[in-house]
Amino acid sequence: MSGLFERHRAVIPDWVALYYRDPIEITHGEGRHVWDAEGRRYLDFFGGILTTMTAHALPEVTKAVAEQAGRIIHSSTLYLNRPMVELAERIAGLSGIPDARVFFTTSGTEANDTALLLATAYRRSNQILAMRNSYHGRSFSTVGITGNRSWSPTGLSPLQTLYVHGGVRTRGPYAGFTDDRFIEACVADLEDLLGHTREVAALIAEPIQGVGGFTSPPDGLYAAFRRVLDRHGILWIADEVQTGWGRTGEHFWGWQAHGQAGPPDILTFAKGIGNGMSVGGVVARAEVMNCLDANSISTFGGSPITMAAGLANLSYLLEHDLQGNARRVGGLLIERVRAACARVPEVREVRGRGLMIGIELTEPGTDRANPDAAAAVLEAARANGLLIGKGGGHDTSTLRIAPPLSLTVSEAEEGAALLEQALGTL
Repeated sequence: MSGLFERHRAVIPDWVALYYRDPIEITHGEGRHVWDAEGRRYLDFFGGILTTMTAHALPEVTKAVAEQAGRIIHSSTLYLNRPMVELAERIAGLSGIPDARVFFTTSGTEANDTALLLATAYRRSNQILAMRNSYHGRSFSTVGITGNRSWSPTGLSPLQTLYVHGGVRTRGPYAGFTDDRFIEACVADLEDLLGHTREVAALIAEPIQGVGGFTSPPDGLYAAFRRVLDRHGILWIADEVQTGWGRTGEHFWGWQAHGQAGPPDILTFAKGIGNGMSVGGVVARAEVMNCLDANSISTFGGSPITMAAGLANLSYLLEHDLQGNARRVGGLLIERVRAACARVPEVREVRGRGLMIGIELTEPGTDRANPDAAAAVLEAARANGLLIGKGGGHDTSTLRIAPPLSLTVSEAEEGAALLEQALGTL
């Protein structure tokens, strides 16, 4: 056990998880690689939990941060803030939400908290619909709507939450249906559920469930849900904390795979936009965003230094078509990953799109989760010089692959080969 590990255990809560039997300290990074305190180099296929979206030590972002820090680091939302307004303008235009307003926070958890505040205030209801296997943050209110037992330390909540079918395509009572029949069954379930509730404020859903193991419904499910919600006046909140900014390759936002009935009423974002800086936020149409009848600010949301990072990062993303890169290189990577997994009996499914790929591991020949296998592959990949993540619903048995969106073809090939070696240790 390293000295830093001992010090960590002495002062950090036990429930703050660390990867690996022998945890590593990452000291610096460049591009798609990071180095630990022992000088070992790793190909980073997890990007700080999908947060280092473009690249480590991206010169455009570090320059913007340094220049802004040399002027002023912080002022708060009580003063006019040019970088905040400029980033809000760009995000409002990209969001697809008409007459959009943007409120910045410091994390995805806080963004989802704000979305819940807006929805419940607007609808004058504390009833929320959420998806099974979902994850929306670690605060008291977001834990209360998270449909994943591994991340729900309490059942107490200020909200009344009801969980809807549909977030996981290949498990549950509708798994054997065709895509069209799956959507029909989930919509019928939603209709039935609404017949038993009082007024509902909103449905919150991740277009692709992140912590849940990169699971998703067939395209169009949330559009079909939206048509039902609209009849009841219920808001749709799209949690884009992990799916936003082009990571899925095919779309800039995950909701666009379900956009046939229009954009969401509220969209939340975080992680990738700051490329490691603490940025989150909410986009909503003006009528919803402006419904609060009391003062509300964010001391650190919209900080000039984080907004400068977000502006530089978003500009780089768009100018270099990283969404297109995610589509092209991600398509190649998932093919290589599927080939590597084809001869591994523990692999139940390879799923995902763009640079957001999940590998679900089960006990061979069954649907029983296999967290030991997932942990073993995680360790073996690290030993080979590859960092990946893990997640999953009923148990943590899905490997999560989400490199920075600037990943090259040669790095994708290298990472797939390292992953194949790690899977071969099972």
